[in-house]
Amino acid sequence: MHWLEFDIEYIISICFVISVVAISIHILLTKHEEPTSAMMWLFVIFNFPVVGIILYLFFGINRLNTVGLRVESANKLFDAELVKSIHAGGINYQENRQKFAVKKYSDTTQLFNNTLDKIFPQKLTLSGNSIKLLQDGTMAYPAMLEAIEQAKHSIHLQSYIIMNDTLGKKILDTLARKAAEGVDVKVLYDRFGSYRAIFTHFFDKYTKKNSRLKTHAFSHSTLFSPWRVQLRNHRKLLVVDGRIAFTGGLNIGAANDPTKAKVSSKSKRYAKYIHDIHSVVEGPIVSELQFSFLRDWSYATNADPVNIFTEELFPVLSPCGDIDMRILDSGPGQTYKASFNNFMVAVSTAREQVLIMTPYFIPNKSFIDMLCFASARGVEVKIIVPATTDHWFAKYASQSYYKRLLKSGVRIFQRKGFFMHSKAMLIDGEVGVMGSSNCDNRSFRLNYELDFIATGNKFTSQLHHYFIKELAESEEVTLPDIAEKRIYTVLMENICSLISPIL
Repeated sequence: MHWLEFDIEYIISICFVISVVAISIHILLTKHEEPTSAMMWLFVIFNFPVVGIILYLFFGINRLNTVGLRVESANKLFDAELVKSIHAGGINYQENRQKFAVKKYSDTTQLFNNTLDKIFPQKLTLSGNSIKLLQDGTMAYPAMLEAIEQAKHSIHLQSYIIMNDTLGKKILDTLARKAAEGVDVKVLYDRFGSYRAIFTHFFDKYTKKNSRLKTHAFSHSTLFSPWRVQLRNHRKLLVVDGRIAFTGGLNIGAANDPTKAKVSSKSKRYAKYIHDIHSVVEGPIVSELQFSFLRDWSYATNADPVNIFTEELFPVLSPCGDIDMRILDSGPGQTYKASFNNFMVAVSTAREQVLIMTPYFIPNKSFIDMLCFASARGVEVKIIVPATTDHWFAKYASQSYYKRLLKSGVRIFQRKGFFMHSKAMLIDGEVGVMGSSNCDNRSFRLNYELDFIATGNKFTSQLHHYFIKELAESEEVTLPDIAEKRIYTVLMENICSLISPIL
């Protein structure tokens, strides 16, 4: 063997060992609060070093502290500008919160809301709102396009996924036309979720033609910083003129219109099309949604928040319904673990019934325990998950929890047909929760999520009707079903369960 070949092999081996040791130290320093995740990563690194190092760079480094601090710093500047704002919009926003803040809750929701008040004192519940549920893109997109067409001053769109397809082009074409008419248009997307649009230079085609149409990614991941894909902005929001808003679980893509799916009864391609739920909101709470978008925009673009609180963006809002609403925007550096705390408070304060629908059910042990405790207290707990999913490993990981939940009295239903992407929760028929949060570790800890909590018979009855409809389209999972599983299925579930902390 030539001495040069030996030296190269030796150098590569040394570098490789140093990399393994360095990553192991990083795991021990940053994941001490997540022992299961830390042990899983150490196992992967030492047993599959090459693949393990690559996986850890992309999915293991979440940078909760560093990114969280940057987000927190940007948010503080934004909030400080609001406090000292002399513009009409800032005054309108603060007066709106004072005027419509709910100070006394009904007896049935008092414990839940009072608990949230103590955990999230800045996240006020505002009265006088209206909500209409929009099922699938067939209802949501026409309503969104109509609102965009009527925009006079501003259009703010935020979405985890924006696709370069027929629907994405239709939305962006309309936004571009409104921008050409003089409307200020801002589009915020996630670099990981919208990677297909980025790779095809979808956004560049529009921004080059019109300076009033601005698009920007929330995250700033590159090939040289792959770990930044972990902290994703998963929010879905459209605010028009600061007066009407759309939010829920719907991304921007043609797949969200199941009526266009040409699927035979024997086809298994249900995961290609998405069944989802969204909402249109009006009333004082729209200013909170506007605030959430602009704060994200200010961070993502490094924009100075000076002069952002204008009357056009924050107009005087009047009550237009009888629904009380609270906005929870969750994420590192903002209201960290707000999504998780909301789920925990909802289940722990339920007296009669908990209804949950989620496309990804991979929660942590604490939430599984809470569901079992609620069932033991006599609370009826029903969970709806999709029978067909777009991530097979997520389905296996989810099913690994079924046996314990079913033995505790929790009932689980698998929604048939198209991939169900709906995210909602209904507590005692009195409190409804909707938004972008899945019932999984990523939404609980890593993602930037946007949810709302609403009380009021008009909304909760709409949501209850939707749950009943989804249950009718579902098949219940029973303990005998679990007992009949093949050993291969059980093995896959356990493996995926082990890696669930890093999913």
